[in-house]
Amino acid sequence: MEKVHIDFRDQISRNKYKSFFLMLGIFIIIIVLGYVITLATDPGYFFVIMILASLFSIFYVWLSFYNSHKIAIASVGAKKASRERDKQYYDLVEGLTIASGIPMPKLYIMSSSNINAFASGRDPHHAVICVTEGALDKLEKRELEGVLAHELGHIASYDMRYMTLVAVGVGMVSIISQIFLRSLWFRGGDRDSKGGAIFMIIAVALAILAPIVVYFVQMSISRKREFSADASAVKFTRYPGGLIKALKKIKEEHKEPEKKVSKALAPLFISNPFKGWGNTHPPLEKRISVLERM
Repeated sequence: MEKVHIDFRDQISRNKYKSFFLMLGIFIIIIVLGYVITLATDPGYFFVIMILASLFSIFYVWLSFYNSHKIAIASVGAKKASRERDKQYYDLVEGLTIASGIPMPKLYIMSSSNINAFASGRDPHHAVICVTEGALDKLEKRELEGVLAHELGHIASYDMRYMTLVAVGVGMVSIISQIFLRSLWFRGGDRDSKGGAIFMIIAVALAILAPIVVYFVQMSISRKREFSADASAVKFTRYPGGLIKALKKIKEEHKEPEKKVSKALAPLFISNPFKGWGNTHPPLEKRISVLERM
């Protein structure tokens, strides 16, 4: 059967559209969860605690967001790349920034034999790209260009800002659920009517299930952003073959465990740094299949 051609512009637009509605779903869950818990508890008591805890959570995420690139680089022990020693790395990124109109990010290299890379930063003016030594050693020029274009795609799409907003939503669901469930230990029997009991059962069920649901929604958004970055790489290079070959090499290599990488950083990488762990990335086979149709 002949493969149906996919326009990279349609792919970018479609993935942004899906990501928006997935994110909207998280905030609808917050509203529904808060409303049901309010019906099952004393509204004043619950919302005072929830607002204080939510403000603390948002402040923490905001602080992390503004220093995200520094935190990411420090956590993996990456070193700043040298223009003289890593000339091809610099030349490829400079060429891609000219093609994409993105400011030149700071470049780093992470000590790892695996082929991988990530981008971080709150906006294109405060962005970094980090590649592993394995990527520089094992990838040919066009393959490395495809990987770097993918990371610039994340930067151009403000993915860190997007994912931070999602993280705030996910964090708020978790906070609301935990406050409510823990408060049950201190509650009396003041709402023991039939109607109150029904709302209490619904609220407890939602408080248990909502964090699980939003976690999977968060992972789904992360996967959509990977498809968007792949499509952006094709937009910047006009050559899907480089990224396809790079992803095939990543798929075929024997991946060593990444001891330096925190699981919280896993969604940033072009491929999951923990083989077989989590759902932060779509299957490489599917990404390759989509790219082959562009």
